[in-house]
Amino acid sequence: MTPSQVIVLAAPVFFLLIALEFAWGVRRQRNTYRLADAINSISLGMLSQISAVFTRLLRVGLYTAVYASVALVPLEEARAFWTTWYGWLLALVFYDFCYYWLHRMGHEVAVLWAAHVVHHQSQDYNLSTALRQTSSGVLLGWIFYLPMALAGVPPLVFGVVALIDLLYQYWVHTEHVPKLGWFDRWFCSPSNHRVHHAVNDRYLDRNYGGILIVWDRLFGTFQDEDLAEPCVYGTRGALNSWDPLWANAEVYWALAQDAWHTRSWADKLRVWFKPPGWRPADVAARFPKPAFEIARVQTYGPPIGHAAAWFAGLNFLLLLGGVLVFLWHAERMPLGLAAVWFSALTASLWAVGAVTQARVTVAEAVLIQAAALATATSAAGLPDLYRIVKPLPMLIAIFLVATHDPLALGNGAKESKIRSVVPSGRLWLLAALAGSLAGDVLLLFPGWFVPGLVAFLLAHLAYLMLLRQGVGWFPSRRALAGTLGVGAAMYAFLWTGGLPTGLRVPVAAYVAVIALMAAQAIGRATVMRDTAAWTVAVGAAFFMLSDSLLATNKFAMPLPLASFWVLTSYYAAQVLIIGGWLRGGAKPPAEARVVEETLRFQ
Repeated sequence: MTPSQVIVLAAPVFFLLIALEFAWGVRRQRNTYRLADAINSISLGMLSQISAVFTRLLRVGLYTAVYASVALVPLEEARAFWTTWYGWLLALVFYDFCYYWLHRMGHEVAVLWAAHVVHHQSQDYNLSTALRQTSSGVLLGWIFYLPMALAGVPPLVFGVVALIDLLYQYWVHTEHVPKLGWFDRWFCSPSNHRVHHAVNDRYLDRNYGGILIVWDRLFGTFQDEDLAEPCVYGTRGALNSWDPLWANAEVYWALAQDAWHTRSWADKLRVWFKPPGWRPADVAARFPKPAFEIARVQTYGPPIGHAAAWFAGLNFLLLLGGVLVFLWHAERMPLGLAAVWFSALTASLWAVGAVTQARVTVAEAVLIQAAALATATSAAGLPDLYRIVKPLPMLIAIFLVATHDPLALGNGAKESKIRSVVPSGRLWLLAALAGSLAGDVLLLFPGWFVPGLVAFLLAHLAYLMLLRQGVGWFPSRRALAGTLGVGAAMYAFLWTGGLPTGLRVPVAAYVAVIALMAAQAIGRATVMRDTAAWTVAVGAAFFMLSDSLLATNKFAMPLPLASFWVLTSYYAAQVLIIGGWLRGGAKPPAEARVVEETLRFQ
């Protein structure tokens, strides 16, 4: 049985205990759960587990290589010792000792904190927090367990004790278990671990033990919980987001920014290995951050409407089922197929977080998830299911645009300052989506490539008219020259790669139209100069990429996982253009014309 399958079998116990803790908290009028926070924490746990399908090979593979080649004890003797009952027990203690130092360094070295921070970001403390795990910890964490490999601990024993150590730590993430007397003096307990998750000055960076708290007592990092000073949970640099991808990336990004901005080459390296919070002096002076004050800590929780809450909850349960099925089968899947389903699940988890954060509407989230499912069913070689799913994204997109209220925000509130979508722009966008839907359906049938090409050609013409709203034709001559140059190079590549004679004219027309559409989108962004316009421009660039990949795979050479890359870039283009347009509308022509004239000859 694989580690992923063990987690699948343990999952019902995890969620039963979560339900019991929630019910107990409600009954005692001390509920420690919030819907969005719990969904975010468990989503990060799911993301950690599905990514571990790919990263576990790094940890176990390197451990096995060291064990097999440089173990300090003859392997037969080591195996005989470590597989006795006392050998297993000693291996568990050995692992917990190594874990203590990994955990401690995760709080004392910035690049390690960048991975570990995920577990601490929640401002709530409950059993769902236990499932909140990093997806990048394995990149450097394996180093701390090499002493076990050198001591000849067999990989199987290492894997089992690692799982035991991890599972033990689940139950200590609760506020409902009080101090436990003598147990607190020897073992990691709920009281001890509450201290570890707190940002109070006296509690910060204490109590690292996984099973045994003895290590903290030995090495001077123990702190008892003081009931007179309640724990305040989270991190001193609050995440303030329900985005599971950003949760994994936020500290890496902050470190990269500081490394980029500092003028000292030594500090560009030092910033990664100094304690968390350390910043080069020149960077701190140019980009100051306020000092942490516990009295100013605010709990993050943007309002969420009833519809969004129901969607997030039900969708989360469906995704949980999908993740469990994936984990059960993933390690027997070909790597490419596992990557396809991993991508679909990741996109869907991101969409749920975006809804709870009011970054996207429910309809937009459903569009993203339908696109992910269509891409996965195609790349996974499920033609019957793909034919059913393929039209859904564009049907949802048409519904989204047709029913869009330009004053509605993701949480159901209204914002009077948002520009209304120009009526003619809405019609052109609907026409583009209808053409895309027709192209999607036609390309499902063998022998209908040319009609499908024509449908997409008409869709791109509609997009071209859409992007004309509020600006003149091709405001940036540089963009026009660039996209036409890329289109000409792509056409030449297809010509030499074996483009059939009968398709040379229609493909040339198609390449010209998509290049013009991209040029118009980029030129419009240089005039509008706002995030929404640039989002649309990036979407148009993705259209060029998607069509280039499709044509290369069809006419020049086969590409690995071609349908995955083609559809991923295609749906990225559609989502970006729709989202950017609906959020940006169109500036009044008079406002844009002044800026446009200054850019016309760029």
